[in-house]
Amino acid sequence: MALNGGYSYRLPFPPSAQGTSLLDFLTAEFRHSTRQVWEERLARGEVEVAGRPATGAEQPRPGTMVVWHRPPWDEPDVPLDYTLLYEDADLLAVTKPSGLPTLPGGGFLAHTLLTRVRADLDPAASPLHRLGRGTSGAVLFARTTHAAATLSADWRAGRVDKVYRALATGHFPDAGAPTDLRTPIGPVPHPRLGRVHAATPTGKAAHSRARVLETRADSTLLDVEILTGRPHQIRIHLAAAGHPLVGDPLYGPDGTPLADLPGLPGDLGYLLHAHTLHFHHPVTGAAVQVVSPPPPALRPAAS
Repeated sequence: MALNGGYSYRLPFPPSAQGTSLLDFLTAEFRHSTRQVWEERLARGEVEVAGRPATGAEQPRPGTMVVWHRPPWDEPDVPLDYTLLYEDADLLAVTKPSGLPTLPGGGFLAHTLLTRVRADLDPAASPLHRLGRGTSGAVLFARTTHAAATLSADWRAGRVDKVYRALATGHFPDAGAPTDLRTPIGPVPHPRLGRVHAATPTGKAAHSRARVLETRADSTLLDVEILTGRPHQIRIHLAAAGHPLVGDPLYGPDGTPLADLPGLPGDLGYLLHAHTLHFHHPVTGAAVQVVSPPPPALRPAAS
């Protein structure tokens, strides 16, 4: 555990909460903390409205800035080392270790890839995508606003190719050609979070393509290309196909949250690695391929 420097969370008071007291709004909006906890924070002077200490009785106008000055807190120990894969004046690419969050959230601030990269390499670096905490592999950062805008547009248009390495339970059918996975993905009820993304007929269209690399005694090593960018897409698609990732604590064989042991999206244990990114450079237009070598458990025996 390590104590960070605290953080000030800022948000404008939303029009939908007009006429609601600040305390009622904070309690309803941030369910990770009880009403009593918010009362205590207000009493300690941690919350401001329009630059003044708040009591909680205020009914702010829409757009009024609300700030919670969260005091320093202990962050869990996580792997902090990463590997630089690519660097030029416009871009950075690094390998994120499993266990390190990409972005601040869920109790993590200093112990994130974003904070580490900005401290070590470039304070202006901005991630163009994110990996789940348990997922390792290549993460691409933009160093300029032009690079960020250009590659973000390419990402949305499907002009960035992304291949992951995954270890799935059971024997995935090897038809000699990639298998298309198209289960729709959307929010479903979850006993601890309220809702979480999973397989559902009412979800958004999603498309992955899986190719068998190696069949093992009770698992299958796969390369999985994702052609859309839904949350937890590979974990959900392989589970919906009847082959959840080895060690996945959240998704069962139908692609929905496990009923008997409800895990959380950020829980660790599964084996998934962002192996390859292929894109065109936002300035030169040249083709760029970034490869992050997979960990030993995700390498074929013959390699």
